Amino acid sequence: MAIASMTGFAREAGITGPYQWAWEIKTVNGRGLEVRVRTPAGLEAVGEEARNQILKALTRGQGQLNLTLVRTSTAPKLRVNQEALQSLLSAIGALSLPETVKPASLDGLLAVRGVVEIDEGAAEPGQDEALVPALRSAVAPLVESLKTARLQEGLSLAGVLRRQLDLIAELVDQAEAAPARQPEAVRAKLQAQIAQILEAGGSTLDPARLHQEAVLIAARADIREELDRLRAHVEAARGLLAEGGAVGRRLDFLAQEFGREANTLCAKANDVALSRIGLELKAVVEQFREQVQNVE
Repeated sequence: MAIASMTGFAREAGITGPYQWAWEIKTVNGRGLEVRVRTPAGLEAVGEEARNQILKALTRGQGQLNLTLVRTSTAPKLRVNQEALQSLLSAIGALSLPETVKPASLDGLLAVRGVVEIDEGAAEPGQDEALVPALRSAVAPLVESLKTARLQEGLSLAGVLRRQLDLIAELVDQAEAAPARQPEAVRAKLQAQIAQILEAGGSTLDPARLHQEAVLIAARADIREELDRLRAHVEAARGLLAEGGAVGRRLDFLAQEFGREANTLCAKANDVALSRIGLELKAVVEQFREQVQNVE
């Protein structure tokens, strides 16, 4: 299973009757899962249904779901008010008209206010029998498009993370092989320091006690445990990338552990070359941590 990014965008649009509509959703990284919805008045229920579908499909990320609706201009429909027309005809028939007055014509009757009505079909969008089902049916493909976009972004993200883990492993190997860590180099440096202290302190310093303190200092400066833990974290992170799915939180935890070990390594470094390796390691770990923030 592949990992997914929390960054994605999807759009579904269509035309239903006099309406042009479009669903759009975009997601970015977030600690939890939250989707906000914006819909035209009267379609709040449809928006809430869509939000629930998205929440079921994702595990992490901040999302914004928008529904835009535009009513297209259509020719109005004319409707004859039969009740008004019949009432008018009855009233005219009851009249006793002089011979000089012509009987009412059809066009004259239709010109009377209220006989012909204009039906503009201005019903509320939420009550449109065709629009609401069309909007609901578009949500499922919208969610699938979003998931596909997040998986594609996750594929690229996984490649970046693997390269960064390879670089971390390479820097750990360099630290392991650093000349300053070799026993001979450590011994020679300690002997030189002890000789310098004895020369300055004369006979007031106990050589045996001084030797014990030097051994303790050397033990505290050893980075063997940090290197072993860094290698273990690299293998754990690679395993999570291979496992896939919603592993973002676990990768984030490992990124924090990488940072702790890199900081300790820099603090213990007793050589310029080893310090440079530690600083480069910290830079790569920080890059890894930033990228992990986008993993679902």
